[in-house]
Amino acid sequence: MEPLLDRLGRPLETLRVSVTDRCNFRCVYCMPKEVFGREYAFLERKQLLTLEEIARVTRVFAELGVRTVRITGGEPLVRRNVEHLVELLAAIEPKLELALTTNGALLAEKAGALAAAGLDRVTVSLDSLDDASFRAMNDVDFPVAKVLAGIDAAAAAGLPVKVNAVVKRGVNDAAVTELAEHFRGTGHVLRFIEFMDVGTTNGWQLADVVTADEIVERIGARWPLEPVALESPDATARRFRYADGAGEIGVIASVTKPFCGACSRARLSAEGSLYTCLFAARGHDLRALLRGGGTDDELAETLRGIWSRRTDRYSELRTAETAAKSKVEMSYIGG
Repeated sequence: MEPLLDRLGRPLETLRVSVTDRCNFRCVYCMPKEVFGREYAFLERKQLLTLEEIARVTRVFAELGVRTVRITGGEPLVRRNVEHLVELLAAIEPKLELALTTNGALLAEKAGALAAAGLDRVTVSLDSLDDASFRAMNDVDFPVAKVLAGIDAAAAAGLPVKVNAVVKRGVNDAAVTELAEHFRGTGHVLRFIEFMDVGTTNGWQLADVVTADEIVERIGARWPLEPVALESPDATARRFRYADGAGEIGVIASVTKPFCGACSRARLSAEGSLYTCLFAARGHDLRALLRGGGTDDELAETLRGIWSRRTDRYSELRTAETAAKSKVEMSYIGG
């Protein structure tokens, strides 16, 4: 089968599937309370795609070349019976790589069922090991210890674990070396993510960004690092291994070194909208087609049309605009 390419020659290989818009955390960089408070209108159950509808769409995506599916939210483990979705996705041929990203709050109780259902790996978000800082960042007073217990449970269930930390200057940047020290030698891959403008809800400013280069420099000053080749052309993380053999870290430089040029990812929202960029403001409604009697062939043709017209490169454009703005401001200050 000929690969399905967008207008910039990028294939469709990875699908991010949101199973809910709800989360049990209110992280300050993602779902701050001032936006997602008591009055916020989350989706009603009937608006969500059913697990079977998600599996059907994913099966068609697999026929078009998708090989990796990442289950996300909100927080995916708050979706009832999410392990059944994993079972449905694991039955798709050709075999998909199934990953899940979670805040870890419910992972200790769910890890075994997820592994048994066919999940291949899990990524846990953990921004600090300092309990007070972590409670402040998740803003629901959730302790670090329970997330670490979830990581242990996932490993015990045989699931490879990656740990993601979003680094925001002045908030948790002091935790970089502490996180590195904790996960060195554990077999878990720690990845640091530059603080980015998720939608328009987190008050993003360039001054809040601790760059990937700075993170690597900080860790490398204490434990020498060596670069590792990318896993694939569309990999988001630059990899480094410890020279003493204690494992590796990754850095995701979505702000300072965007990777739009090789992006092969699409995103399916919980209500069935397809987005061809993480930052896209408008999606393409697939739910109406699914519930209106559309066939798999019609769904496939719709997906082909959407992807073949894709030109998204938001992060590259944002980085260029930010650099230009900074240059103008510095020129103004310099008189």
